[in-house]
Amino acid sequence: MARVQLELPEHFDFTTELPVRITDINYGQHLGNDALLAFLHEARVRFLRSRGLSETDVGGCGLIMVDAVVVYKAQAAYGVALVVEVAVQALEKLGCDLVYRVTNPATGAEVARAKTTLVCFDYARGKPVRCPEKFRAALGTVRA
Repeated sequence: MARVQLELPEHFDFTTELPVRITDINYGQHLGNDALLAFLHEARVRFLRSRGLSETDVGGCGLIMVDAVVVYKAQAAYGVALVVEVAVQALEKLGCDLVYRVTNPATGAEVARAKTTLVCFDYARGKPVRCPEKFRAALGTVRA
């Protein structure tokens, strides 16, 4: 069975810690896939906030997620505080990719890696727009 491959950057622009709550646990007694996407969302919001942005205002427009790729590597249990790292990749005229690495610092295990594609979006008009300069400036230089 072929698995999705997702290469990680050498450097991450932001790091945050998120505890695995009991509501994040599935019937297999580990972090559920839906909860992992919520972890990525929380990390993304914190990353944007650290840059003076929000998902609803990146300089005159909002963001919309158009793709998500997740590669699961290890299980995470209730009570573990996971570290989520975020890196900006492929900043283009309409948006960018964010790449994530989720690790369990207690064991050193990589729990997951992921990528989301975000597009700058004018919700009033219901269509994608060019990235505002404020967004580009806040994200800074994108590393390969």
